Amino acid sequence: MAKQLNLPTRAFGAEPQVPDRAVLADWIAEHRGRLADIITYRLDQSLAPQIPAGIGTSCAGGRFYGDRIRQSIEGITGNRATGELHANTPDIIEDAAAIVVQKKGSWCAMPAPHALGIQDAYYCDADEWNDAICGIYRTLMRAMRDTGVFGHVLIGEQAGDPELIALAGQNAFFFAPEPDREILTGILEHQQQVALTHDRLETLFDLMNEYAVRRIFLLDPDDNAIRLARTHFDPDQIIGAGYCMEECDAYWKGVVERSVYVR
Repeated sequence: MAKQLNLPTRAFGAEPQVPDRAVLADWIAEHRGRLADIITYRLDQSLAPQIPAGIGTSCAGGRFYGDRIRQSIEGITGNRATGELHANTPDIIEDAAAIVVQKKGSWCAMPAPHALGIQDAYYCDADEWNDAICGIYRTLMRAMRDTGVFGHVLIGEQAGDPELIALAGQNAFFFAPEPDREILTGILEHQQQVALTHDRLETLFDLMNEYAVRRIFLLDPDDNAIRLARTHFDPDQIIGAGYCMEECDAYWKGVVERSVYVR
């Protein structure tokens, strides 16, 4: 008799809407005594709907968290590096503590270094700039992990070797929401797991002739996507995943509900 089984689920962050002033003011008043601004509000809102939905590996943050990263880097003026970079960690640490209180074991998503869009007007050397900005990321991410955040999702639209060499690892996952073949290839050079949508599966299958793939995170899964993924992966290698850009209460519930297969 056929049996319906659940796949594990994972979040790669969200992009909550900017609230109106009254909503934000009320939220800040409720959180008086701790760091409370529009970034912490969106951080809270990115994670909150995942908890009742039952997402297995939750993740606060998103591209919007780049604003906090920029605030935490000394040596930047107007999104240009005008001096030697230094990390300023207090706000990052307070954000991490809030994430851990909200949901222990959560990850935090943020833009990958290239996605911050910072222009180098100080180092004027690609290797030195990469060493500097990736060094800042390592410091900030380590500070958050030391506070209890489990790891980081680095969101980007390209997969450059220098960033991946410097940052990819057990606690840092490179995530491209819409990867083409070139991006998938770049990621698989340094990660044996990748997130992708149904329409990228055939490309991945072709690349598996060259790269080992240990696990896939199937974004916005459905029956057809899971069935196709199972032609090349065992169920324990497939995770239903999401990155919310819309109404997130319904979105995360849908990810969990659709992350099923029949055996």
